[in-house]
Amino acid sequence: MTLFENRERAFEQMFVHDEEARFRALARRNKLLGQWAATHLGLAGGKAEAYVSEISGSLVARVVDEGLVEKLRADFEANGVNLSDEQIREKMAELMAVAATQVRSSTW
Repeated sequence: MTLFENRERAFEQMFVHDEEARFRALARRNKLLGQWAATHLGLAGGKAEAYVSEISGSLVARVVDEGLVEKLRADFEANGVNLSDEQIREKMAELMAVAATQVRSSTW
């Protein structure tokens, strides 16, 4: 195997690893987001767990992120919770940073 082939394989492996870590971080972020939202909605026990599962089932970024913002805003409005889209997006970004740190350190 040539040096070029070795480097190419290393870059491919690094890409796969980075994508797996990104997927795990996104899954973790959505779970944390669901827990945060359930708390704001006053959900507890099985209802909270079901809500977290519903939110954490959304694993594709970008398009789904906007769908999550819309769903959370609608759920918040229906329950008298006054949070803007921007506040929800800020929380999503904050939780993504937390999730990425947790995935890197494998603390979840």
